[in-house]
Amino acid sequence: MFTKETYIRRREELKKKIGSGMILLMGNGEAPLNYPNNTYTFRQDSSFLYFAGLDTPDLYCVIDIDHNNEYLFGDELTIDDIIWMGNLPSLKERSESVGINTVLPVAELNGMVKAALKSGKKIHYLKPYRYRNQLILGELLNKTITEIVANHSLELTKSVIDLRLIKEDCELVEMELAGEIGYRMHITAMKMCKPGVSEREIAGTIEGIAIAYGNRVSFPTILSQNGQILHNHNHENILHRGRLMLTDAGAENTSYYASDFTRTIAVGGVYTQKQIDIHNIVLKAINTSIDMIRPEITYQKIHREAYRVIFEGLKDLGLTKGDTEDALANGAPALFMPHGLGHALGLDVHDMEDLGETLVGYDDEIQRSTLFGYKSLRFGKKLKERHVLTVEPGIYFIPQLIEKWKQENINSDFINFNKLKDYYNFGGIRLEDDVVVTKDSCFPVYCNRLPITIDEIVETIQS
Repeated sequence: MFTKETYIRRREELKKKIGSGMILLMGNGEAPLNYPNNTYTFRQDSSFLYFAGLDTPDLYCVIDIDHNNEYLFGDELTIDDIIWMGNLPSLKERSESVGINTVLPVAELNGMVKAALKSGKKIHYLKPYRYRNQLILGELLNKTITEIVANHSLELTKSVIDLRLIKEDCELVEMELAGEIGYRMHITAMKMCKPGVSEREIAGTIEGIAIAYGNRVSFPTILSQNGQILHNHNHENILHRGRLMLTDAGAENTSYYASDFTRTIAVGGVYTQKQIDIHNIVLKAINTSIDMIRPEITYQKIHREAYRVIFEGLKDLGLTKGDTEDALANGAPALFMPHGLGHALGLDVHDMEDLGETLVGYDDEIQRSTLFGYKSLRFGKKLKERHVLTVEPGIYFIPQLIEKWKQENINSDFINFNKLKDYYNFGGIRLEDDVVVTKDSCFPVYCNRLPITIDEIVETIQS
């Protein structure tokens, strides 16, 4: 938690942006894993955390803008709660710690909402991503789930995005702590990357680090010799010399801020020439992208420049051909990098994408491309100081995609398809860092950059 004043100020800024009506912020409840009393580890809604700061289930925050009143709805612990889960300060004490002075039982929420609706007051709520909250909102507002999802407040959504995208000093401190945990995870994965070791053992070990130093992983760990599968959560393989191990993993610290790093390393630190060549192209792409980051440049433009580096690097290897500008215009590099260059990062690893990926990453000025590869860029708009985002270029050799393009004669003017057959067993390489946009450039979220050159990686593996 941050200071009481932090939460008060955030809610005041939100009220100014919205102007009138009532804001209803939904906290999360417990979610059963396989039967009601065996639940997933509780995770509070990120926007509720941002504005109300309280990390227990079944809470709701109501902000009556017209009367400048704020309410916390929740129920005090029963004796059974205390026996099984332990005691907590009273709701009154907890609400005062975040600057909300009025606490009411959940049973009274329905009456307040119904009275507001009767008076013609607009109820602002964010699009619920959990079925439980869809049901609760449906009962409160007398709407179907379809109507609830469709009629969320766009005004509130855009206001929350505007506020949460610009990270405060206290948030950057927390993100650095999340970065430190992610650093520990990846260094451990590098040291364990030896022939004969199972992917499962490494994935389990680094996820244990996330739990030991924070709350949990910030997303399910991607760790595989088959790095050409972008979100590969299968950990069944045994590592073999000559293969690459891609590790995309991060941690959520105890304040719920996320880190997200990727490194791809040769098993045992022994690289083939092909692996060196492709690694160094991706390395140039990430460094070029980071060097371009500054306020007012669009991330769309940086994504395009990463494609340029990748296409021209592969051209030097004889895998691509033709005019680079024409290739970029036709989306040819997307054969090798079908995903976007990066995404916003914060309380969520894909920050605020529950509110709408396009709303977070685009605006009236910068629209999402419809071209394959480019359209997968999650965050494309102009960068601003204190934006935090990932930079994650990659090169992947996906045999099925290559064969599809070859058979359908897609971008044949720019791709040497026959030469790609030698790479069908290559896998993929992705490198990813987290950065904060400054007034004239950017800096790493965590001060120590993970080993990224081949020499640095080999030294770490062998140390």
